[in-house]
Amino acid sequence: MKKYDLYLFSDEVYREFIYTGSPYISACHLEGIEQNVVLIDSVSKRYSECGIRIGALITKNEAVRKTVLKFCQARLSPPLIGQIAAEASLDVPESYERDIYDEYVERRKCLIDGLNRIPGVYSPIPMGAFYTVAKLPVDDSEKFCAWCLSEFNYEGETVMMAPAAGFYTTPGSGKNEVRIAYVLKKDDLIRALFILRKALEAYPGRID
Repeated sequence: MKKYDLYLFSDEVYREFIYTGSPYISACHLEGIEQNVVLIDSVSKRYSECGIRIGALITKNEAVRKTVLKFCQARLSPPLIGQIAAEASLDVPESYERDIYDEYVERRKCLIDGLNRIPGVYSPIPMGAFYTVAKLPVDDSEKFCAWCLSEFNYEGETVMMAPAAGFYTTPGSGKNEVRIAYVLKKDDLIRALFILRKALEAYPGRID
């Protein structure tokens, strides 16, 4: 990286959600490339404030800081209500983070166990964050996701997922995969898993 003057942009917004027991090591602590590291942080994941779009860009590279500052000045500032909410979030006690971590561990287990019990479905165990990418027995996950929203329902309910192909750079990768967030409470996750099973049973493009 240093040899070719490359930059490492490190998105560390999920640093509290590491489930391996390994210590968190920031890219800013890597020696020898201090001038080539740009750290991105945000309140949106840590405090469940998606949409507020308030965070920080941290770097020891003065030239990068000055360039970023120009963009910040052009944008003026984030919305006032977002600033107030973000500032208040910083005052939460440490117990909040522990409770949130424990809750996500439970939700992760609920979702991954439930997915892997559905015939033809496989999900690995995420080591961080609060998403998983699951393989489904379908011809095309984008068609399946659209079908779930437009044509399928079970007792008036359906499920909404993100096709995973857009998260890959390799053409064809993720065609039968979806990204699912376990941000719902466990009872809702259990219901969603049941509806997903019903959707897969009814989907005309299912592949066994």
